[in-house]
Amino acid sequence: MSRRRGPSTPSAAAQLLRRIEQRRARLGVIGLGYVGLPLAVEFGQAGFRVTGFDIDARRVARLRGGRSYVHDVPDAAVRALVRSGAFTPTGDFTEIRRLDVVNVCVPTPLSKQRDPDVSYILSAAGEVKKHLRRGMLVILESTTYPGTTEELILPMLQETGMKVGKDFFLAFSPERVDPGNPKFNTRNIPKVVGGVTPACTEVAVRLYQQRLDKVVAVSSPQVAEMVKLLENTFRSVNIGLVNELALMCARLKIDVWEVIEAAATKPFGFMPFYPGPGLGGHCIPIDPFYLAWKARASGFEARFIELAGHVNSRMPDHVVDLVATSLNGRGKAVRGSRILVLGVAYKADIDDTRESPSIDIMTTLRDREARVEYSDPHVPTLEFQSRRLRSVALTPARLRRYDCVVIATPHKAFPYGMLVKHAQAIVDTRNALRGRQSRKIVRL
Repeated sequence: MSRRRGPSTPSAAAQLLRRIEQRRARLGVIGLGYVGLPLAVEFGQAGFRVTGFDIDARRVARLRGGRSYVHDVPDAAVRALVRSGAFTPTGDFTEIRRLDVVNVCVPTPLSKQRDPDVSYILSAAGEVKKHLRRGMLVILESTTYPGTTEELILPMLQETGMKVGKDFFLAFSPERVDPGNPKFNTRNIPKVVGGVTPACTEVAVRLYQQRLDKVVAVSSPQVAEMVKLLENTFRSVNIGLVNELALMCARLKIDVWEVIEAAATKPFGFMPFYPGPGLGGHCIPIDPFYLAWKARASGFEARFIELAGHVNSRMPDHVVDLVATSLNGRGKAVRGSRILVLGVAYKADIDDTRESPSIDIMTTLRDREARVEYSDPHVPTLEFQSRRLRSVALTPARLRRYDCVVIATPHKAFPYGMLVKHAQAIVDTRNALRGRQSRKIVRL
């Protein structure tokens, strides 16, 4: 007589998928910056309970009070989620033990030797390892070099004795945040996902599908890691090309902005990129170095990528040279001159100063003994060379006191008409004064 078998226990993947689809999965986001906080808010608004982790106690306290420090996340959104219990900011990493999913969104800077600094990733992974349990999904979103997920994170988590794809799930999904972009945000930017195993990819894709508009699965974490580096290296190389073109056009006395505008009328085979004072933000100035480092480690020299990085890194010095040229034309030297830098955020209409070329410009001007101040409506104070500077309010009388004004970031809030009328000299690195003609204007 045969015995009837009872129902089999669902696999860890099946159980997690069910919890995700029913919005019963507990989610966690490690790192509540420009990437992590918007992601946590999106998940909270989708009906999940989200725990946000950050080592900065000031950030945690601010979020608990319903106040956001990220430009693209309004206070009202944070306040509503905190009050409802859908979002809990904390610095207590032991709370990871209660979670079903952990997204790691920590910084990945470069070392002083311009090599990848993955210390924040390793620290976050170490906290996850301490509290890893069966059925947990871990997703790395921090930008890094190809191989990080499988070469660094996977071995750490498997030291617990659990098996990837069976007991826990691991994937990489590159962040694609563009701060200040009114059209594209965390929800409507397609999300690339690559899991260590097919089961890892499946649960990670299903998670993002609960809130994000489009999810794109790729075959592995390495592919997903390379996708991010390609995107930003593409921009870096093309900006390097157009920056070099700008330097060439200056020698030939050709208006590079007019050249680009005319070339952009071609309806195929051309995409306009624009010169500037240098690269800023956390991604574009840094990601190509991650890729070049990985290439060197594999015995391959990424000469094209490194050359673009060299060209772009030289642009702040070129801007200072333009300032010197403008001053020399009026019988003045950089030393002792009063210089006002307009904009210290790395791009227009945001408050993010990470890797901003404006800082490099100010540093070089100070090194040449200029008297430097700045104005930025989005950055009221700035830590600069062990001092706290305050943004200067723009008035006709104040503008007349500066020997030269440098437009480094083209914020819409700047009174460009007043600037042209009252500034003694202007170096425009962004073509912000397009169409305005004056002998006092020097364009990049």
